[in-house]
Amino acid sequence: MDIKIDFFNTQISSRNQQIVLPILEEKQVELFIKREDEIHPFISGNKFRKLKYNLQEAKNQGYKTLLTFGGAFSNHIIATAVAGKMTGFRTIGIIRGDELATDFQKTILENPTLQKAHENGMMFEFVSRERYRTKTSEEFLQQLTAKFGDFYLIPEGGTNEFAIKGCEEILTAKDSKFDYICCAVGTGGTISGLVNASEKHQKVIGFPALKGNFLKTEIEKYTTKTNWSLQTDFHFGGYAKYNATLIRFINEFKLKTTVLLDPIYNSKMLYGVLEMIKNDGFQKGAKILAIHTGGLQGIQGVNQQLHKNNEEIIH
Repeated sequence: MDIKIDFFNTQISSRNQQIVLPILEEKQVELFIKREDEIHPFISGNKFRKLKYNLQEAKNQGYKTLLTFGGAFSNHIIATAVAGKMTGFRTIGIIRGDELATDFQKTILENPTLQKAHENGMMFEFVSRERYRTKTSEEFLQQLTAKFGDFYLIPEGGTNEFAIKGCEEILTAKDSKFDYICCAVGTGGTISGLVNASEKHQKVIGFPALKGNFLKTEIEKYTTKTNWSLQTDFHFGGYAKYNATLIRFINEFKLKTTVLLDPIYNSKMLYGVLEMIKNDGFQKGAKILAIHTGGLQGIQGVNQQLHKNNEEIIH
């Protein structure tokens, strides 16, 4: 059964779940997880937040079509497809990797993300990695307009000023008791919204899921506040990279807390938070709120690869 969200009227706040682990008691630190993943199976967490005001803006401007970019297992692609169908927009996904078009039926059959997006009416344009790198160029965008007609453009990952506005709504008045807000970082949109919504006494810590130092500059485009920092030691090799240690951590964390984490973003963030706690990175009595930004739909694709390699899968 489809779960409906009213993008045009809804104010959604998610619950905070306290985590109970021996290390937290030992270090006298409180850890809660904001369960943004429970908003919707496919438009979960920061994807709902980033799309909300973009869909409102597209509607206000009279657009009928949404166009966006992403990789073959992108949470953003599937969220845009499902949200578009839910709100009456035609959706187009520009997908990195032209080899995926060689046998479209095979691609759809083997890729649960693209399969679900396709089921929700998304049209795909598969482009080479080289061409994909030019996705923000005026020439490329003109070619897309010539092919598909007028569209409302949502950037890769969904981050723009409307996305930031949506992500500012993750934190509510009840969250003012926390000293630290922690989140995974992809394009920098979610952390920018959290920083803007944070209070003076709070520190926001971002855990990038990919290598590189460019994120600091990206975040500074969207916030003038300085109560934030990035922990860059927990990317596990870069974007969409993972190893047996991380998979084991996901399974053990679920067993101990009932909370399922995705292998791309949130598991790396929680792994980092707990490592910082073990190494006295937070003072005694600290109250930490970790934001679960969803992305659980990606587990199926990762498990396919793990199964193929005869490795432990995510349970």
